[in-house]
Amino acid sequence: MIDLNEIRAKQKNDIEKILNDLLDEQFKLKLQAATGQLANSNQSKRVRKDIARIKTILKEKGND
Repeated sequence: MIDLNEIRAKQKNDIEKILNDLLDEQFKLKLQAATGQLANSNQSKRVRKDIARIKTILKEKGND
């Protein structure tokens, strides 16, 4: 899980890079799930929730 206070302290560009990394990881996990290579299906749920958290923080920073 991501430390949200640490993320909130970062600049918007850094947060967007973290979001892109998470989206790449989500894509790779989807490919693994489709081919039957995904050992821990919990990973996709964790990544999906982290993406939502990051998007929420970005929206908060946009409203400031």
